[in-house]
Amino acid sequence: MTRFKLTIEYDGGGFVGWQRQDNGPSIQQSLEDAVFRITGETVLVQGAGRTDAGVHALGQVAHVDVEKAIEAEKLKDAINYHLKPAPIAVLSSAVAPQDFHARFSATGRAYLYRIVNRRAPLTVDHGRAWLVNAALDSDAMHDAAQVLLGKHDFSTFRASLCQAQSPVKTLDRLSIHRVGEEIQVIAEARSFLHHMVRNIVGTLRLVGEGKWSKDDVREALEARDRTKGGPTAPPDGLYLTRVSY
Repeated sequence: MTRFKLTIEYDGGGFVGWQRQDNGPSIQQSLEDAVFRITGETVLVQGAGRTDAGVHALGQVAHVDVEKAIEAEKLKDAINYHLKPAPIAVLSSAVAPQDFHARFSATGRAYLYRIVNRRAPLTVDHGRAWLVNAALDSDAMHDAAQVLLGKHDFSTFRASLCQAQSPVKTLDRLSIHRVGEEIQVIAEARSFLHHMVRNIVGTLRLVGEGKWSKDDVREALEARDRTKGGPTAPPDGLYLTRVSY
């Protein structure tokens, strides 16, 4: 039995999310079906992050155990062949130690959220960014975001269905910068609560529009109450970019 570490890229728009579900196609199921076609083995592909429906990945990491003797590079190419035409690609494959776990061995995760700030509708980026028509002050958003850095109870930014044992997380980085008409939000932490990044982005939009202040964000955080936070940003603009080990 060989354990392989896979680094994966995908467009999550046509999927119910990472995790296998009965109500539609998932990234996990697509990968497991591809491995079955190659090896005839029913496998479990375990990912570092259970991305929601519509969320994308540039650097998702997963592991899978395979009994068949096969080189890592050949496994990568074979999986990619059998994934077609799904918008999923294995970028790299490597043999991993038996105690490696894509989720539990991870020491950090990085997400990117893309906001396109303009009045014209999205074309190329449709389904891959959040279109916000109202003018946003990205500097004010960045300044307000800094009150969220560090170790806090993030209940205000936690989805009601979140399965994490504790709402306490340590946010290592939260930066917002503008590149032309695009505003990029970069968030880094060891782990995140369900919808945490999307709820933070939705809240920071209120700051960008001038409806909330930095103090309002601080008060929302301290309230530890989801109803005191801003709306949940759509999944379209969220990307899992990197997992660290």
